[in-house]
Amino acid sequence: MVEVVTAGHVNWDVTLRVDALPVPDGEARIDSQRRSGGGSAANVAVALSGMEFETGLVGSVGDDDTGLLARRELRDAGVDCTHLLEVEDAETTTKYLIVDEGGEVMVLGNEGANEAVAPADVTPEYVEGARHLHLTSQRPDTAAELARVATEAGVTVSFDPGRRLADRDFAAALAHSDVVFLNDREARTILDDDLEAPASELHGRVVVIKHGEDGARVDTPDGSYSHPGFDAEAVDTTGAGDAFAAGFLAVLVRGDNPVGPDADYERALEFANACGALAAMEDGARTAPTWEDVQAFLDGQF
Repeated sequence: MVEVVTAGHVNWDVTLRVDALPVPDGEARIDSQRRSGGGSAANVAVALSGMEFETGLVGSVGDDDTGLLARRELRDAGVDCTHLLEVEDAETTTKYLIVDEGGEVMVLGNEGANEAVAPADVTPEYVEGARHLHLTSQRPDTAAELARVATEAGVTVSFDPGRRLADRDFAAALAHSDVVFLNDREARTILDDDLEAPASELHGRVVVIKHGEDGARVDTPDGSYSHPGFDAEAVDTTGAGDAFAAGFLAVLVRGDNPVGPDADYERALEFANACGALAAMEDGARTAPTWEDVQAFLDGQF
């Protein structure tokens, strides 16, 4: 059994560092190339594994060479891949991440084997044995089934729906989520206009709104907390949101009651911002700072 199950996309990333993001009919110079595993579900699993959590992953890859490499990277990072589906005669989803000198990112990608996991592929016992389930962008019906199984088993659920929130109906998964992660743009899609009060479907839930380099805010049934973030020199913001989510969850899941009134949301927010800052200071979408690395950063030793 694992402590945290993450579910959603598993990608193979090709990161191109350029002198500037290209404009239409323009051209940019490629300064370096890097290939590694990516995808929000995989990134969070690796980050939590780096903080000594037993993590498992529900997702899908193709039976191609990049699928083999993605699976190998995850296993090497300590992530349980027994529920990572291999899709026959399919390409692993590949993302091309174009990163400029200031760390800003443009993403291109194919659909690939992502979202091959259907509700019927969910193994209830795998989810029921965990302490926490973290959902990322995936098929809405699969997200809903995973969240339902977890909730009925008393397993807490978090959801980071990602860029496609406006185009997909995640209402059923949101209804079972205890913690919801949104960035400013996503928040404008789902929250009330002033971003101060959760929309009706999120009442009673913990809502974390990420402001990028300006920190983040968490709204809980018992109050709100804000953190201004850290003054870090961004190299690559790819995956910083995943590192943030992993840091937030790490603090909560280590507590006796991850989403109850005694949960230390203020500490979780500070720790999450530190994880996001550390991720932005490194190349690539996947970083796995240890608990000690993050604490050293908070103590000003980095």
